Amino acid sequence: MEYDGTDYAGWQIQTGRPTVQGTLETALARVCCETIRISGAGRTDAGVHASGQVIGFRSAWRHPVADLERALNAVLPAAVAVRELAVAAPGFHPRFSARSRHYGYTVWVGSVRSPLRARFAHQVKQPLDLAAMNEAAAHLVGWHDFATFGVDPEGKAGRGNTRREVMQAQWRLTVDDEGVWYRFDIEANAFLRTMVRTIVATLLAVGRGERTSADVRDLLLAAERRLAPPPAPACGLCLVHVRY
Repeated sequence: MEYDGTDYAGWQIQTGRPTVQGTLETALARVCCETIRISGAGRTDAGVHASGQVIGFRSAWRHPVADLERALNAVLPAAVAVRELAVAAPGFHPRFSARSRHYGYTVWVGSVRSPLRARFAHQVKQPLDLAAMNEAAAHLVGWHDFATFGVDPEGKAGRGNTRREVMQAQWRLTVDDEGVWYRFDIEANAFLRTMVRTIVATLLAVGRGERTSADVRDLLLAAERRLAPPPAPACGLCLVHVRY
């Protein structure tokens, strides 16, 4: 799945609000003439995008799978698309079968606002200290309690429910004709709610010289949600890939 999440209230279906899940289920009902509940690999928040979301569903569809893919894309709105459709192996579940999720966060440097860039990137006014942000991000790799940076999506209490394994967390810089861009890539076995955006906000503070790498280490060890800064804007975040 690929979608522009700007105008959606997140992935998960909500009464009276446009969501990606609701949009997909409406399209499936229209094409398959049956009520279908889908599940996704990640519950992206309001305004968050995806280029590699994975979904699963059961249907009595009896025609070629390629026909279903074409039919869905014909009725889905422009902001949502099925990139690839296939019959899943027995027992496959897009969420519980996943080994890791990879998110990317894009930051653009500019002194004047840009409506087009603002849809998919968070704007900052001044260049950031790339080396300092990567030094701080290195503290996140491995098994840790990330309670400072997010909350358990299932609402379970207890410190053990906020432990996650991060496989990679790194910033890179790109300079092109469109400007100066920073891209943060993070991969983990699973994520807490708002975890990525809160981490990004913390690392951006390091890039601006407002925090240090040691501060990030201390925040991680503290496992106290009240110590976290507000999450970075949703516009820059994208679910890039799910690994199985």
